[in-house]
Amino acid sequence: MIFSRVMAAVLLVFLLLSACHQDTEQDKVKNVITEIRKAGEEKDVKTVLGHLSKTYRDPQGYDYDGIKGLLLYYFFRHQKVSAFIPNLDITVAGSSAKAVFQAVLSGGNKVGSPGDLIPEALGMYDFDVSFAKESGEWKVTSAVWKKAGEGPSTGF
Repeated sequence: MIFSRVMAAVLLVFLLLSACHQDTEQDKVKNVITEIRKAGEEKDVKTVLGHLSKTYRDPQGYDYDGIKGLLLYYFFRHQKVSAFIPNLDITVAGSSAKAVFQAVLSGGNKVGSPGDLIPEALGMYDFDVSFAKESGEWKVTSAVWKKAGEGPSTGF
């Protein structure tokens, strides 16, 4: 009986401490990037686009609909998609934010076989992503990426 009361008290303290933690704006931007990464791996175009601003524009000339087409093309081309983001640097200034990171992106067409270990498409990319707060939520407004170690950037 005493043990269960002690455990209940410990659980209550843990829940209260967890509830007191509020995400910083950097945490919120990181959560958006994480959700986009997960949605990409699940080939969930709707969720990815839900994090893009309708006013999205990038230096390569893509807009919101252009990114939608690019995602559909990539997801159609590869049965399996994965992304790994080892480093993430986020800065927030008022209602705008920037995330700079590298991502290892891979795609393949063999699902559920030993061949999954060797992707058909693999690359490390440097990303520079801009965000703006729209209706209280962080939205991607522009992105630039290039293959790590290569020259000029292309937009995303």
